[in-house]
Amino acid sequence: MKKAYYKILLLALAVSAGASSCKKDILETIPNDRVSSAIYWRTESDAIYAVNSVYSALDAVNLFVLDGVTDIGHTNTTFTVEYNIENGTYDASHSRIQTEWQNGFRGVFLANDVLANIDRVSTTNTALIDRLKSETRVLRAYYYMKLTGLYGDLPLITRPISAAEGLSISRTAQAEIWDFIDTELAASAAALPTSYANADKGRITRGAALALQARANLWAGNYGGAATAAKAVMDLNVYDLVDEYGKLFTYAMENSKEVVLDKQFLAGTLTHNAFSFMGPYSQRNSSSSFVPTKSLADMYTMKNGLEITDPASGFDPAHPYLNRDPRMRFTMFLDGDPLPSGILFQPVPGAGGADEVGKTQYNTATGYSVKKYVLADDLQTPGASGLNFQLLRYAEVLLTYAEAKIELNQIDQSVYDAINKVRTRPDVGLPVLAAGLTQEELRQAVRRERTIELAFEGWRLFDIRRWKIGPQVMTGPVYGITYYENGNPVTVQVPSVVRVFDASKHYLWPIPQKETALNPALGQNPGW
Repeated sequence: MKKAYYKILLLALAVSAGASSCKKDILETIPNDRVSSAIYWRTESDAIYAVNSVYSALDAVNLFVLDGVTDIGHTNTTFTVEYNIENGTYDASHSRIQTEWQNGFRGVFLANDVLANIDRVSTTNTALIDRLKSETRVLRAYYYMKLTGLYGDLPLITRPISAAEGLSISRTAQAEIWDFIDTELAASAAALPTSYANADKGRITRGAALALQARANLWAGNYGGAATAAKAVMDLNVYDLVDEYGKLFTYAMENSKEVVLDKQFLAGTLTHNAFSFMGPYSQRNSSSSFVPTKSLADMYTMKNGLEITDPASGFDPAHPYLNRDPRMRFTMFLDGDPLPSGILFQPVPGAGGADEVGKTQYNTATGYSVKKYVLADDLQTPGASGLNFQLLRYAEVLLTYAEAKIELNQIDQSVYDAINKVRTRPDVGLPVLAAGLTQEELRQAVRRERTIELAFEGWRLFDIRRWKIGPQVMTGPVYGITYYENGNPVTVQVPSVVRVFDASKHYLWPIPQKETALNPALGQNPGW
């Protein structure tokens, strides 16, 4: 059954909690508020349930935040805590800095507990235990990948530690963290299957391990390793692009051939609030927490592949969404688009629409609104969606392969094929790249494709950091739609927002203040 292991996990925790409350005598000291290690780790089911818990720390709605504080997004209300991150005025006491640290290390600690105890299980099914260990090691590598991408040097913790150890542990250099991640993913991939039966859909596969290895090596600047791992995923012949980008983030496309890794949800059992968090305000008072910007909108070329600034492109400022890259309309709601409730999205100031810029503090401040994960299916329960969250798609694998080969200057037809496969998806239909482009031209092409293809999937912040483009894209005012007033074009400028990017410190987040107060041995990142 779909996502059955989450239901099994919930049942297991309930049964285990109930079992731990039974007393043999009045002096029984087994805790009744948690599963005791004294009675756990006996059966294969214990091992499976424990590994399932490690999946719980995977990202979901928080990924919107990471894109929302970059050039392609805007924190829509000034009282939202991420507003300071977007502006570059945050410090080590910021709650989001603490939250992402805690969530990441929660995943690490859950994984370490499994790996330290799973061999206590009595079973002859060593293949199952090996697979579960590999799943856990991949998940731990995922958490470390994101943590080091955000904070740089980190405590490298690979076993359960005591509270006393936690108060004195120091950080490991980021280069060693990347080596650890690469080694873990490579070693784990071999013990993992390429697919699962329906009951286990969503578990880590060999393809997921290799695709994460490709991502990690790309972020680390190990382009040879990235290209090799991405090619290994491609050679599995398990994944492919779906025909319709416009339906990728729908219930109908869950567990599609393009999904390499996702976090599984189930309506009524395990849900998220992406609709109410990101949807337009007119849709059951959703909060439009983070909204697209003009910077993202302008990246979408015309359908003929030419940039909108090219005089030959055919771009019409009076009809700015006509004949554009279709992914623009698949990614964001544009003026005149139908919304889940059936009304039209009408953000133009003075037009009287429910989503008019400036009408309320929750209305989009830029005139755009995110469309991914905002579905009519969830309109009646916008805070309880059961739609899976996609964490890695095959399109990213193709673009990772192409980017790595470009950076290595190993430019051949396979590079063009990988990029063009993404561009020529049937419902996107952009022309193929012209042959004979220079390394720099291809570099800019793949970066644009990556930004557009993966917009609001959570990875732009990491791309800005590794490309070292912060000062170019993360400074100055934030702009939105352009509309006409009395025949004159007017571009929305978000009031009171002037972004600052300090290259001496903003390529890393600070180590959270609470952590350094508890453990001064952690030190602090430069400039913080």
